[in-house]
Amino acid sequence: MRECLEKSIEQFAPPQILYRDIIKRALFEDIDHGDITTTLVVPFEKKGVAQIVAKEEGVIAGLFIIKELFKQVDREVKVLPLLKEGSLFQPKDVLVQLEGRLSSILLGERVALNFIQRLCGIATLTKKAVEKIKDLPARLVCTRKTTPGLRILEKYAVRVGGGLNHRFNLSDGILIKDNHIAACGSITDAVKMAKAFAPHTLKIEIEVSDLKGANEAVEAGADAILLDNMDFPTLKQAVKMVKNKNPQVLLEASGGVTLENIRDFALTGVDIISSGALTHSYKSIDLSLKVHL
Repeated sequence: MRECLEKSIEQFAPPQILYRDIIKRALFEDIDHGDITTTLVVPFEKKGVAQIVAKEEGVIAGLFIIKELFKQVDREVKVLPLLKEGSLFQPKDVLVQLEGRLSSILLGERVALNFIQRLCGIATLTKKAVEKIKDLPARLVCTRKTTPGLRILEKYAVRVGGGLNHRFNLSDGILIKDNHIAACGSITDAVKMAKAFAPHTLKIEIEVSDLKGANEAVEAGADAILLDNMDFPTLKQAVKMVKNKNPQVLLEASGGVTLENIRDFALTGVDIISSGALTHSYKSIDLSLKVHL
C-alpha cells in the first residue's frame, strides 16, 4: 500500500498531447516568419552549449516543456536537465544544459524561459504555502483561476510544489455557487435538484458565505461545503456546527488566502483550503539563458 501512495512528480505530468499544441502556438507567436536577428548574425551550422541559469531561489517545474519545445524547434538540440523536477535550486545553479545549433537554441530561448519561469514561480509559491501547514491535516488546492490556455500546465506546477488540484473544468465536479443559488431560488432547492439528476459518482458541493447558509447546506444533504470569505471566528463556528451535524461533510475554505494567514485557515479545522492566488498572483522566477562556445 505504501508503494502505491508514493508517486514521483513525473507521474503527474500531463500527457504530451495536451501540451504539444500549447507550445506550438507559443512558438508561432514569437517566431512568425523567423528570427531575423539570429539569421543575420549567427551562422546556421555553428554549434555550442547554452545553459538555463537561476538568478534567484525556486522550485523547478516544467522540464518536459523544455524538451518538447526544442524538439519542435530542432530535434538535434540536446536538452540535458541537470536537476530533477521538483528540486529546490539556488541563485547561479544551472537547471538545464542545451547542446546543438546556436541558431536553434536562440530561436526557442524566450519561449522556453517564458514557460519555465512561470511554472517555477507557481511551484515555488505553492511549496512555501504547503510548508506553512505541513503539520496540520488541511490540504491546499488550486482553483480554475488560471491563465487561459495554460491551465493544464499551471495546475501541474501546483502538484510539483506539493499542492493538490480542485476542478480542472466545469464538467469535473458539481460546485453550486452563489449565482447558481440566486438563479435556482435557495440552497435547499439547488441541492435537491442536483441530487435528483447528478451522476451517482459525483459529490455535491455548495458554496456559502455565512452560518445560516452553512446550516441550510448541511441540512439539505450537501456532500461538501465551501465556506467562502468568512472571518476566522465565523469559520471556526461553521466547522464546529457542520461537523456536529454530519462529520462526513467535507469542509473547504476559500477567500483571501495568503502565506501570512494560511496557517490560521488550517487551524480552524477545515479539510481543504483553496487558493486562486497560487495560479494568478505568483511571481515568475528569474532565469536566464547563457550561450557558451
